Amino acid sequence: MKIVVLAVGKMRDRHLEAVCEEYLKRARRHVPVEIVEVADDDALARRIPEGADVVALEPGGESWTTAAFATFVGDRMLHGARSIVFLIGGADGLPREVVRRARVRLSLSALTLPHRLARVVICEQIYRALSLLRDEPYSR
Repeated sequence: MKIVVLAVGKMRDRHLEAVCEEYLKRARRHVPVEIVEVADDDALARRIPEGADVVALEPGGESWTTAAFATFVGDRMLHGARSIVFLIGGADGLPREVVRRARVRLSLSALTLPHRLARVVICEQIYRALSLLRDEPYSR
């Protein structure tokens, strides 16, 4: 299984990018994980892999605990999912037609997060979930 964070826009803050890369480096010990940046909503829709379990990150989505997030990832791994794709929209959010393709609508916080910060949060949660599933201590 592969995990993809598919995001509109480039990460322009090298410090946040370094944080994301550190979490992904740790997560890659368990499964392939990558961030794919696209220019706009149309490119986002085109880059969703066929057969992927799509998770739209957006306000108003379900609110999960870290344990529930880990359970979701573990269930997808157990049931042979090809990939999980987490979608992060640009400044205007995700287009409705893309959200309709999602298996789950997930909110990372009741607060409004800039999409660059949302990227850091989802990368950290992916790493944390994989650590929990492997019964490993969370490396700080």
